[in-house]
Order: sequence, then structure tokens, then C-alpha cells
Amino acid sequence: MENSRGYPRRVKDVSLEELRDRLAEFARVRGWEQYHSPRNLLLALVGEVGELSEIFQWKGEVARGLPNWSPTDKEHLEEELSDVLLYLVQLADVCGLDLGQAALTKILKNAQKYPINPKISATNNFPNSYP
Repeated sequence: MENSRGYPRRVKDVSLEELRDRLAEFARVRGWEQYHSPRNLLLALVGEVGELSEIFQWKGEVARGLPNWSPTDKEHLEEELSDVLLYLVQLADVCGLDLGQAALTKILKNAQKYPINPKISATNNFPNSYP
């Protein structure tokens, strides 16, 4: 399988811990830690979400896998998604939170909040009332 640039995808999954550690080192060696307050990181994250939104703004519905997108468009999307992820990881880190564990806990809470409805099969796209 290839990424949008035509390079083979790495087989190894990258952990949130690895990203957190690399980002912390990246900021540390550049002396940027002083600027990475929760507020500043949140504002940077919001800005990146805005840039991500711009990519989809006028495209209407987009098919899964982005079959009609050019490699350049896919690369741009990868970059903006990465920016969002990296700021989110940094924000969780400076707040002293375990983002991976928090996400797993949230999935469990959502499973309790939205139990499986046996009347809705996996072949139905959406129930009449989707939360």
C-alpha cells in the first residue's frame, strides 16, 4: 500500500508516545517550550483545524479513499491532518494528560451511552435518529 506521495506506507504503527517524545525534543532543542502553554497550543490547533476545513470547504461530499483527488491534494490533506494531530498531542502533553488512554476511555463511555440497537443491522447506513 502506498501513501499519497507514492511511497510505501511504513508497516510500523507510530504511537502517541513516540510522537509526544519527538515533539517535546523538537521544541526543546529550538527553545520553543516557553511558548507552548495550553492556551497557545489550543489556539494553534484551532488555526490548523481551520486550514483542514478549507480543504473540504467547497468540495461537497467526498468519497472514502478520495479516489478523485490528485496526489498533491492528498499530500496537502496529510500535512494538515498531521498538523492537527501534532498540536493535539502537544496540548495533551503540556496538560499532563494521557491522550491514548483518554481516547480509549471515551470509546468505552460512548459504547455505554450509545448501546448497540439490535434492530439496526450493519448493512443499514444510519438509523433514523443518529446521535
